[in-house]
Amino acid sequence: MKKYLAELVGTFVLTFLGCGAAVSLGCDTAHVAGTPAVVGTAIAFGLAVVAMAYTIGGISGCHINPAITLGCWLSKRMSAKDACMYMVFQVIGAILAAALLCYLAGCDSGLGANGLQKLEEVGKAGQVSVGVGVVAEIVLTALFVLVVLGATAKTNGATNNFAGLAIGLSLILIHLVGIHYTGTSVNPARSIGPALFAGGEALNQLWIFIVGPFVGGALAALIWKVIEPCDKCEK
Repeated sequence: MKKYLAELVGTFVLTFLGCGAAVSLGCDTAHVAGTPAVVGTAIAFGLAVVAMAYTIGGISGCHINPAITLGCWLSKRMSAKDACMYMVFQVIGAILAAALLCYLAGCDSGLGANGLQKLEEVGKAGQVSVGVGVVAEIVLTALFVLVVLGATAKTNGATNNFAGLAIGLSLILIHLVGIHYTGTSVNPARSIGPALFAGGEALNQLWIFIVGPFVGGALAALIWKVIEPCDKCEK
């Protein structure tokens, strides 16, 4: 039970600090957010992951993301039961974080909820299409989960000694690329919590930030299976 509770706490911290930074810095809507707000929000999410990796990593592995949990399950690093329980507690943690943020900042603040963004920041008119949003989330999640699988693999040398730092820095990069398109989810739990309280378009588009990351997580597991140094695999 401790590892499930650790996932709840870790996802709570990630959602509260990451989405809280988005609210405080005005990065809820990419079409009005400047570069400092985007960079600050990206750094906040990355640092939250680093902090939690070294806080609960030894307890649960610090997934704090259902897409990562899916990737680990498909890579046969955990049982189906643990994977399901991780996801449940991750979502609970994100909901609790969103509820607190709603109380502090008001649900009309946007709560850092994900959504298809305006394109004016990248030199185009209109709004990001559903197709672009889904593809962006699939690709960004696949890259992120691939880093997680590689950095934490026992078959990949001593890289797991610095896994927390590598994963946190990669999440910063992922956010810098994706914020202007989808607000960057790559984490269904992080999207579910704020969307439930923000409602409106955030709730209507929530499926994008569940389907996209899960497909990306599965794709990452497949890629890792192909490139993993199997000559060093555990017997």
